[in-house]
Amino acid sequence: MQQHAGSPEPPPGCPAHGRVPLYTAEFGADPESYYAHLRRFGSSAPVEMAPGVEAELVTSYSAALRILQDPGTFVRDARRWRALNEGRVPADSPALPMMAYRPNALFSDGADHARLRQAVTDSLATVDPHRLGRHVEQVADYLISRFADRPGGRADLVTDYAQQLPLLVYSNLFGCPADIGDRVIFGISGIFEGVDAEKANEVLATALYELVALKRTSPGDDVTSHMMRHPAGLDDDEMVNQLVTLLSGGTAPLMSLISTGSALMLGDEKYSGTQYTTGLLVEDAVNEVLWKYAPIANYAVHYPVQDVELDGRLLEADQPVVISFAAANTDPALVDDTAALRGRAHLAFGAGPHVCPAKDPAVLIAVAAIERLLNRVTDIDLALDLADLTWQPTPWSRTPATLPVRFTPISPSARQATGSFGSVSATGPGDGAAAAARKQAQPGRGNRWSTFLAWLKGM
Repeated sequence: MQQHAGSPEPPPGCPAHGRVPLYTAEFGADPESYYAHLRRFGSSAPVEMAPGVEAELVTSYSAALRILQDPGTFVRDARRWRALNEGRVPADSPALPMMAYRPNALFSDGADHARLRQAVTDSLATVDPHRLGRHVEQVADYLISRFADRPGGRADLVTDYAQQLPLLVYSNLFGCPADIGDRVIFGISGIFEGVDAEKANEVLATALYELVALKRTSPGDDVTSHMMRHPAGLDDDEMVNQLVTLLSGGTAPLMSLISTGSALMLGDEKYSGTQYTTGLLVEDAVNEVLWKYAPIANYAVHYPVQDVELDGRLLEADQPVVISFAAANTDPALVDDTAALRGRAHLAFGAGPHVCPAKDPAVLIAVAAIERLLNRVTDIDLALDLADLTWQPTPWSRTPATLPVRFTPISPSARQATGSFGSVSATGPGDGAAAAARKQAQPGRGNRWSTFLAWLKGM
């Protein structure tokens, strides 16, 4: 997990001329070397986000901040994307779900953006931090209980913990009942994992339309209901597209933040072997992740409204300009300036009018999740050296592919004696709707929310 300094020769598979592909396994394994090479072009460089999907990647902190804070020149409405409009982007490109237009705050500008974003920020402001923290602890206890007594004391903190915790927490925040929550989790998981993504997307959309219809008639004290009641007056399509962004955009970065933060706490000598209970070191580790391993590595696609020169490079009108949060945060011009570093904020959550509206809850969830893990499984340790971690091969995020750990198994009888995790129910809720949802969502993947609710009732 060392950050590479200097400007090495072009990495393997990286062409000396032309656009640099960011979708290869080589980039996923060593993005820092790619960023160092791309900085030779200047503040930005020509890249491919996927085969046939051309973009300009901004690697400079100051240039990234300039673009993020200039919504008049650099807009977010992907309907301007010239190459897509001219049919030069493959119709089945894996970049389209990330870059194509949706009627939500992420892809809007001006008055439309202000209206949609206000509905989001006001709704998120209703979340009680103390209640959220307690729920994170409950979800963490549930997930830990499912691997704590595993023979041999082995687990993968990505699949067993960091991947599932945000999904379960967000299902609660957005007021998903069991039958809908199961399908929401199945849909988001399928999109992230690339397993039958088309079906997963259909399941997610159907579930969210049902959630919106339910909250129209039976609102509750949840983010979905608050957003629906907002004076902005979002219609059903706007509601669903806002929910897609909030749920998917909230869970994937959290998975990365929790897993990478846990890796630092367990494998970095600055943190490992220390006392975790105060949470101060956990907060430091999470902050380090946000600076050095930005969970959303390359995103925030902008479109210049006219040709713009950026530090000697031409950014063409209506062509994608992607912000590399990862490269900007590790910009040598910034890192080498200690005084400037102390006075500036990382860009992991963006900046300007589109700064992430859920950054405070995200940090709270990540810190609480890591604290709970380390305090419940006190002798947990990485099963490999920190430097040997492998990463998911994607240009969009920076997430460990696996995070193998070892620990002394905690027997169910010992847990019950100490009251560590409550009791685990082997069966889900008995209502027919939840059972039907579990059947539709495939066993073992789609029933996470209803199974968690059953466990919670049995505590």
